[in-house]
Amino acid sequence: MTMNLLLITAGYLLGSLSSAIIVCRLLGLPDPRGEGSGNPGATNVLRIGGKKAAAITLIGDMLKGLVPVLIAKLLGADLTIQAAVAVAAFLGHLYPLFFGFKGGKGVATALGVLLGLHWPVGLLTIATWLVIAKVFKISSLAALLAILVTPLYIWLLIPNNSLIIAMLFMGTLLFWRHRTNIKGLLAGSEGKIGDE
Repeated sequence: MTMNLLLITAGYLLGSLSSAIIVCRLLGLPDPRGEGSGNPGATNVLRIGGKKAAAITLIGDMLKGLVPVLIAKLLGADLTIQAAVAVAAFLGHLYPLFFGFKGGKGVATALGVLLGLHWPVGLLTIATWLVIAKVFKISSLAALLAILVTPLYIWLLIPNNSLIIAMLFMGTLLFWRHRTNIKGLLAGSEGKIGDE
């Protein structure tokens, strides 16, 4: 029990490290919370700092979801605990302890935890994002649709109630964090990938 609590707590704390803010500070870029969309995530870092900064941020956000889940797996935690660690890391990104509980929208971190939980599901979700982003050139639409079908991928490849519930919970929060983007999509005003 103690080990499980430590794993979940560590997942949240690692998730609370904001890659966007850290990368921008290290590269001498403006704080992403005060520029562009105001979101500390890779898409906004792309706007204010370019592809290199955005790529580092994306990798960082994925790793902080992937690493705690892999640690839990290596220590023999069952799928229920792995799912709890995944949710904790995701919540850390959305509501980071170290940055006033004001975090990003969670897409990259969700992809990271999926790769840790079951890499084929993670790859399918990433592939879904890439295809939709390629066709429509709208990052938020790609993220929302990819996360929407992920519980189906889990059900087909590794039918586990804990993982499905965890994904539905993360998906609901992800949609909530994208509520402004959803309004933009419905209004036809959502920005496209590469727009200034």
